Amino acid sequence: MIERGNRYRTLGLLGGMGPGATADVLTKIISATPAARDQDHVPVLVHCVPQIPDRTDALLGRGPSPEAALIDGTLALRRAGADFMAIACNTAHHWYEAVRHAADRPVIHIADAVVSEIRASNKPGAVGLLATAGTIKSGFYQRALRAEGFAPCVPDPAIQNAVVDKAIASAKAGRWPEARRLIRRAIEILGDEGSHTLILACTELPLAVRDRDCEGMFIVDANMALARACVAAAHEMGRTLNETAELL
Repeated sequence: MIERGNRYRTLGLLGGMGPGATADVLTKIISATPAARDQDHVPVLVHCVPQIPDRTDALLGRGPSPEAALIDGTLALRRAGADFMAIACNTAHHWYEAVRHAADRPVIHIADAVVSEIRASNKPGAVGLLATAGTIKSGFYQRALRAEGFAPCVPDPAIQNAVVDKAIASAKAGRWPEARRLIRRAIEILGDEGSHTLILACTELPLAVRDRDCEGMFIVDANMALARACVAAAHEMGRTLNETAELL
């Protein structure tokens, strides 16, 4: 059991979608944490089960729903002692409400974390969205952006299929040169169409994008935005709990 006297509350990270993306989010949680020693870091429980059914296949009617597996993972994290949770997969947020209900505790939404960073950047203009076809179809990013007055820009369906989806598939298969070539092309296309801000809204994409691919654009790494939101929530929940304990 994790000692409850920690400065931070315990995060439950629902991952495996895919494993590399989960590791990237975890690494960024560590890098986003102001720490001088091991004990200053956020306690994290990770559920990394790659056998969760494919989220995009489910949304496009090509495969089974991952909802039951997502709920199973959520309940495992809850039983293990997670105080709050996050989902290390963009497309899986289509089932966010089912996860939140099963968690019965706060669950950070990745789109909220991303939009918060865009709002803080004060960068006007269209916001390009690079994501799976499933995330695009779900529409949760578009709704979150429009609610804050931003204009979402998504790739043309032909570009989505031939460039973005293939880049993500290449990244998942470890074909990094191909993934980098394709995603660089997608970035160029959205930039030419007027997007000054770009969201890497698939947890595999930050692994394939290099800084030089994005010159002149404001890039929001959804993994990093989620990591920062997790650290902030862990700290705030811990501070509130400690203040409450001091009053008792």
